[in-house]
Amino acid sequence: MFAMQLKAHHTPLEWVELPDPEPGPDEIRIRIGACGVCRTDLHVVDGELPHATLPIIPGHEIVGRIDKLGSNVTGLSVGERVGVPWLGHTCGHCYYCTHGMENLCDHPLFTGFTRNGGYATMTVADARYAFPMGDRGEDKDLAPLLCAGLIGWRCLNKAGDGKKIGLYGFGAAAHIITQVLRWQGRKVYAFTSPGDTQKQDFARSLGAVWAGGSDELPPEPLDAVILFAPVGALLPAGLKAIRKGGKVVCGGIHMSEIPAFSYDTLWEEREIVSVANLTRQDGLEFLKIAPEVGIKVTNTPYALKDANQALDDLRHGRFDGAAVLLP
Repeated sequence: MFAMQLKAHHTPLEWVELPDPEPGPDEIRIRIGACGVCRTDLHVVDGELPHATLPIIPGHEIVGRIDKLGSNVTGLSVGERVGVPWLGHTCGHCYYCTHGMENLCDHPLFTGFTRNGGYATMTVADARYAFPMGDRGEDKDLAPLLCAGLIGWRCLNKAGDGKKIGLYGFGAAAHIITQVLRWQGRKVYAFTSPGDTQKQDFARSLGAVWAGGSDELPPEPLDAVILFAPVGALLPAGLKAIRKGGKVVCGGIHMSEIPAFSYDTLWEEREIVSVANLTRQDGLEFLKIAPEVGIKVTNTPYALKDANQALDDLRHGRFDGAAVLLP
């Protein structure tokens, strides 16, 4: 197989040829059709997440066809299309796994971070953490649902059922969850980098009732905001944008330093909550409703060999929606 491999932090990914991986008893081998490019991949490459396994093949928004089954795998078949998300394995016996919080497992493995991911022509995944994807839709359009969609869904559940929701950072996750919010009959307020009128126009085209810079206040207090942009300074900004009793949900796995802010910014029962990873139940729920919503993913395709360019374009916001690697 061929892959783009990270051998050391802060260096470009390298094109390598490796033996085809053999699945273990509980694993499946997947011939990859598409892999989304996520901001978490940038955090891995930049060394901002501790304890990465190096060398590593990044990528955790994988869609492909099963090529081989491990000896213990049941319920899946060769040729079936599946999706592989960030959460790639849990221990099954820690407190969190036994209390319905497997996303907080004490001994997890993460796709593209502590086990090889999807910047490749082939990969191996724990069969229990692979979602059947059916035959509807193209691989490139489904891949971003495996993280941008799933994390956005978990963030939305944490945000509650308020009618006015703000989204800071209008990239892959925000453009997907905007469509879910509009389908649910809620209002979306989009916050972009100051002066980024292209992203603001994109947000409005998807149904946002207001779009402006992250340095602006919305025209009315919001019920909740979700921070997709990993910028710590947006947390106090988000608190100022919500009503009394509102909530700020931090959706990133990494965030820059949060500046000090006065207590009255938080007071009146405003809440701050973070989202970590996802559960398999999140995946089942979201992938069930996605076809009902009719989510249309705006993506920019790149050849697998161009993964470094895709990451650089993501870093500098050079495309709308999501980026997807095609082997």
